Parts: sequence; structure tokens; C-alpha cells
Amino acid sequence: MIDGIVQIEGGKVTQVGTKPPRGVPITELGDVALLPGLVNAHTHLELSDRKKRLGKAGMSMPDWIRLVVNERTTPKKKLAAVNKGAAESLRHGVTTLGDIATYAPHDVNEAPQSPRAVRFHEVIGFSQARAPSAHGGLVKKLKLSKVEGASELDGTPLEGVSPHAPYTVSPPLLRNLVGTAAEWNMPVAFHLAESKEELEFLTTGAGGFQEILEERSMWDPWAVPRGSAPLDYLRILTRAPKALVIHGNYLERKELAFLARHRDALSLVYCPRSHAYFGHDPYPLETALSLGVRVCLGTDSLASNPDLSLLDEMRVTAAQHPRVPAEKILEMGTLASSHAMGLGHLVGALSSGRYADMAAVPIPQGVPDAAADILAAILADTAPVSQVWLGGTAIEN
Repeated sequence: MIDGIVQIEGGKVTQVGTKPPRGVPITELGDVALLPGLVNAHTHLELSDRKKRLGKAGMSMPDWIRLVVNERTTPKKKLAAVNKGAAESLRHGVTTLGDIATYAPHDVNEAPQSPRAVRFHEVIGFSQARAPSAHGGLVKKLKLSKVEGASELDGTPLEGVSPHAPYTVSPPLLRNLVGTAAEWNMPVAFHLAESKEELEFLTTGAGGFQEILEERSMWDPWAVPRGSAPLDYLRILTRAPKALVIHGNYLERKELAFLARHRDALSLVYCPRSHAYFGHDPYPLETALSLGVRVCLGTDSLASNPDLSLLDEMRVTAAQHPRVPAEKILEMGTLASSHAMGLGHLVGALSSGRYADMAAVPIPQGVPDAAADILAAILADTAPVSQVWLGGTAIEN
């Protein structure tokens, strides 16, 4: 909105318009675009202590996963990385994020100013023998979290369940985990169709992922039926209250159409710079959007991305997919992501009743005075977020 006014009370937006209310002090922001706080639908904050990406660009996914697995850390360093990543996210204008976590929310000593975070408890247990203990471990963690005061926002859970991927979680375990998420009214995040090697694994039970499982004594030749496909997993995910399909780089049109038919429950999360790092085939973004899929944006982690700037993910999306309107890209990084995690009624837009989470971005000089032109110019620019507000409170960089 040009020359807009956002009125805030009690941390939430009460009015958006063009005329300032009488008798209320006004904060002038200058020549900036005031955006909703950005919503990062997928990241791994535990990997935020890295100084550079892991491995080499274009390497195979199984080889990269092997590097991740072989990394060594301590609980203290892991939690320090989480706080570091949260602080970096906030500086980049990310006020809400979905974090894949191997820690419990009560373990994190959060700084007073941190993004709102839905923490998806990661679960790994591929073999039939390990499935009961993997599922039991999640339930135990959720019960402990509830006893100690589970995180929530206006009654909406800020916890979720993350069965890792088809090569680490068998279909029976996935069904049980989704059932638990439904019982606890929590969203699910699941890596799916991320690489060609994953599709090979589902189809034949062989390849790089099978080798990793065998190396780690996790291989179970009966866990996944031969000839499986991502659609088999999507059907299971529809039973969750909300489910984020992470990456989906190699989903076929029929699978994207399935996502569109179940868009109230299923959302697709695109991580543009991580996608580019591995040299994947072109992302099916235009097809997904044309079919009606809810598409969100995520940064993934610093193991495959140079930083946690969701604004830069939006800019890469605009550059690589010029036919996608700037307004749609903004929605992917705000309201679509918040709806995907069940928070669309609370964050992701500047409207009455939602939290006053905001990010200001400088408007490039010489841009026509029209909202669409301004947004397109911002996505073509390189200027970082200049100011951030969380619940109406300005964050000091």
C-alpha cells in the first residue's frame, strides 16, 4: 500500500489504511516497503554454526548426507547454533520459521528477541526393528514437552513432527507418526522427492541411500515395497492436520495435482538456493502454481546455503522463474508458509488481528509509484532488510 499506515495495539495489527488516526503518535519509516514478517517454512537451525556449505556443489545427495551424518557436535554447540541461526534469521526479516529439530524446545535458552518457531521433532527409524523405539521416543518427547509447558501461540501448537525422509523412515512408521501428529493436532514436515537417488531407492531398493543404510546397520529389505513412488507417501501425509512436503524437486505432474487437490492439508516447500547447490533439474514451480498447489519458501540450512535470508530466496525465485508474479513470490514467503504450518490466522500478512510482525526493505530509486512495480524492483535489487518488528516491537540489529 502506498503511503500506508499500520496501527498496532497489544502487539497486533488493529488497522491498515492510508489515513493516520487522530491523537496517535506516528513513526515515519521513510522510503521503504513495509512487508509482513517473512516466514521461512523450512530450515535446520542446528547447522547454523557453519562458516561454509558442506561438500561441493553438484555432489550427489547420498554423498552429501554421508558428510552430514559424519559431522560431530555436542549438545551445547548444537543449541548455540540454534540461537545463532535464530538471530541471523531475525536480522534478515524472518519473524516465523519451521525448524527441523533433534532437541526439545525446553532445551533452548532463547534470546528475548527470536523468531516465532514451529519446531518439528525429527524422527529416524528405517528398519522394522527400530520403528517402535523411534515412535516411542517421539511420544515421550511430546509428553515431556507438555508437562513442561509446550510452546504455542494463541492456543496454536508451535511444535510439530518431522519423519525425516523415505530413506530413513519406513511407510509403517510414517503412518504411526502422522497418526500421532493428528492426535496432538500438530503439523508434519517430510523431505520427499528431493533427489533422483531417492526415486531410485523407492523404485528398486538400491543405490546410494541403500548403501548408507547398510553402512549404518539400518537396512531392512522389506521396509519399502519395490516400485514405490512419492505418491504413496503423499497419501499417508493427507491424514495429518497440516503437512509440509519439503523440496519435492522431482514430483511428477500427477503428484503435484494430488497436492493441489489436498491443499488444505498439504503444502510444497521450495528451497531455491539449496536446489541450485545440488544442481537439480529445473524446479516445477510454474506447473505447481498453475495446478493450485500451495507453494512455500524455505532456506534449508547453512550446510547447503550461504545464509538464512528468505528475501534472497525470493529474489532467486524471481530471477529463475520470471513468469511468476512478484506478488505470488511474496505470498510464498509469507502467508502461504504461515498457512502451511497452521499459523495463517496469526502471522504472514499485515491485517487486523494478526501479529504485527513486519520487515522494512528500502525501495530502489526511480521505481514507478505502484505497489506491483515496487515489489518487482525490490526482488530485482540486492538491498537487505533494513528494519524488523516482532509483535510491534522494533528489533535492534
